[in-house]
Amino acid sequence: MNTLGDKALLPAGLQDILPPVAAHEAGVVERLIGAFEGWGYERVKPPLLEFEDALLSGTGQAVAQQTFRLMDPVSHRMLGLRADMTPQVVRIAGTRLRNAPRPLRLCYGGQVLQVKGSQLRPERQFGQVGAELIGASQERADAEVVLLAARALEAVGVQGLSVDLNLPPLVGALAKDLGFDDLQSSQLREALDRKDAASVAQLAGDRSEPFLALLRAAGPADEALKKLESLRLPSAADIELSRLKRVVGLIRAEAADVALTLDPVEHRGFEYQTGISFVVFARNVRGELGRGGRYDAEIEDGSTESCTGFTLFMDTVLRSLPKPAAVRRLFTPIGADSTRVASLQSEGWNIIGALDEAEDPHAEAERLLCSHVLNGDAIELVRAILDTEEE
Repeated sequence: MNTLGDKALLPAGLQDILPPVAAHEAGVVERLIGAFEGWGYERVKPPLLEFEDALLSGTGQAVAQQTFRLMDPVSHRMLGLRADMTPQVVRIAGTRLRNAPRPLRLCYGGQVLQVKGSQLRPERQFGQVGAELIGASQERADAEVVLLAARALEAVGVQGLSVDLNLPPLVGALAKDLGFDDLQSSQLREALDRKDAASVAQLAGDRSEPFLALLRAAGPADEALKKLESLRLPSAADIELSRLKRVVGLIRAEAADVALTLDPVEHRGFEYQTGISFVVFARNVRGELGRGGRYDAEIEDGSTESCTGFTLFMDTVLRSLPKPAAVRRLFTPIGADSTRVASLQSEGWNIIGALDEAEDPHAEAERLLCSHVLNGDAIELVRAILDTEEE
């Protein structure tokens, strides 16, 4: 690449984030983390790269096909570049923090890179922010993570939240109870994910009605639960359904304004979930703001512990927020009083200090995209910038 135009060309799904969006994203990330910390979640920072066998074990198997791999010239072992931060947090909890008291509350924020984008998220690199509640099997833990996600998003200004609750194990339990083998169960699950009633009827034959009833049950949580309660479900699925009903009650008691829906057959993206899971949406925003749910995590001695948590996707979160407010940029000529400048900085002004004597400070401030200029002790508007903002 020899020209500047060539140097600006980036691989598909990757992009430069420019001012003021980069600063806006960083600020939102810190506010989300701050909201998690306010509820007792402590921040961890895993590395970008890990040994492949560790990164892609356990919950990491679900993102194996999305993980970039490379050879480490130091250890001569294969490394993986993280495609999802949740497996890393699980590894930390099960190794370095294995002796920490449970339940263990951890949170994180960072960039991930995936091999392929999707139709809804063509970006291959994007920010993740999330929280994990490790070693907690209680129903209140399921409710806590849903409420935490909602509270944190509301704290940064997201409006019109809705949470779609799911039971990923339900279809498998029903298929097993009705005598379907693993291949048939997988085919049924794919058809149900597509909401393809005709394919479900063809695959299940005279045993299709329970699956079609699950499809019809999707909708507002209270109505969906009533429909599901009227179905004959295997005991394992019925236990999960009863648990979900109680979790819905716990969420309603704390956040009555959050819309709750239920899709009992959704499985895409929940490959390693073992219980109540959820996806977060916002009104008039394309794509998911985040997703999470219950899973089993392996700890260093080979045993497992029940966990639940969620990940928020920063590209979608930012789309759900108003554009960042214009930054107050103040041009200060050479010789400006340093005490006065420091005071203005503490008030929130971004100081753009002159590097040369300017014949016309207002013209120089305009050239540097400053909204104001410091003249002695007074702050003066730069007219051209003000007119642009008003337009």
